[in-house]
Amino acid sequence: MTAPGENLKINGDRLWDSLMDMAKIGPGIAGGNNRQTLTDEDAEGRALFQSWCEAAGMTMGVDTMGNMFATREGTDPDALPVYVGSHLDTQPTGGKYDGVLGVLAGLELIRSMNDLDLKTKHPIVVTNWTNEEGTRFAPAMLASGVFANMHTQDWAYDREDAEGKKFGDELKRIGWVGDEEVGARKMHAFFELHIEQGPILEAEDKDIGVVTHGQGLSWTQVTITGKESHTGSTPMPMRKNAGLAMSKVLQLVDEIAWSHKPDAVGAAGHIDVFPNSRNVIPGKVVFTVDFRSPNLAVIEDMENRLKTGAKEICDEMGMQVEFEKVGGFDPVEFDEACVTAVRNAAERLGYSHRNLISGAGHDACWINRVAPTAMVMCPCVDGLSHNEAEEISKEWATAGADVLLHAVLETAEIVG
Repeated sequence: MTAPGENLKINGDRLWDSLMDMAKIGPGIAGGNNRQTLTDEDAEGRALFQSWCEAAGMTMGVDTMGNMFATREGTDPDALPVYVGSHLDTQPTGGKYDGVLGVLAGLELIRSMNDLDLKTKHPIVVTNWTNEEGTRFAPAMLASGVFANMHTQDWAYDREDAEGKKFGDELKRIGWVGDEEVGARKMHAFFELHIEQGPILEAEDKDIGVVTHGQGLSWTQVTITGKESHTGSTPMPMRKNAGLAMSKVLQLVDEIAWSHKPDAVGAAGHIDVFPNSRNVIPGKVVFTVDFRSPNLAVIEDMENRLKTGAKEICDEMGMQVEFEKVGGFDPVEFDEACVTAVRNAAERLGYSHRNLISGAGHDACWINRVAPTAMVMCPCVDGLSHNEAEEISKEWATAGADVLLHAVLETAEIVG
């Protein structure tokens, strides 16, 4: 397999211009984007992407989940394509780069290949996966999950947003139901470029993250039941304060995560307190504990210690506790050959790099189940993401796209 020459680079200015042009569609209120999946803004962004792909000589295919596949032909009609991409949908208060960088860097890769008149044995397909964010229609990575046989299409079509609108109906409404069977496409490999969404690369002054694993995730909903009573007239020994019990459990969650440092994390982000009144001692709390680790045994240990420890806390305080597993997926180990292609590309181009474990879910995590897969990451300012203040530099975007170009070209095999 011939490695591309180190002088091969993408056009960083053109990539940046494309990012800024896409950001004009579905602008947020504070400089970012609100281009949620299957909205009119999503449809407009899709149409712009399709027009750019067709102008670059690619042909567009769309499957019945709305996943978009723009193909640049290879020289061998029997060779499986190398896929590259991410997602164009955003959070309600999302940034301009989360997901979008991976899609438009794939487009820029093709444009640069056209400029340089490069041909590859394998076709290259630039992909926009539908509903990666999962904000409007849960869960996240929905369409790539159907592609990888993690969900059925019927189940996905029945997902509802906050207004009771169904995914399948909204996909049809915006006109992006394709005719391809989901998952019928076969892949030689898949590469996804993404902003880190964490602070490590910037803090260590590294240009590139070589993603070796994706963290597994466990969501456990905990319900603690005490007794509502007046905050002023209930003596301290006679209280059954569910809020106090929760605070002790949250301290336990923190201790459990720290015990598996440096790669494990844990916290509760969703908390409901009842009745949530200033002068009523909480009689009930419901919160979801989010544990993550690249090691399945560690996740299982954290889950077990949460249940054992929380029950001990609540028993001692005279309260009831219930647990429900409400979400999760196993850790991901990305393909060794694809990861090596990314690492080799960074070294060949002279970019500083380090191995990374992705703390967030990505479409690549599902696609890894059906094809050899790897991810490239670039830094983002202060590690901030899912926020309109999300920011990267043109240089970071260019470095990530350069590495993507080289990893894809090496895998797709340059001809001539």
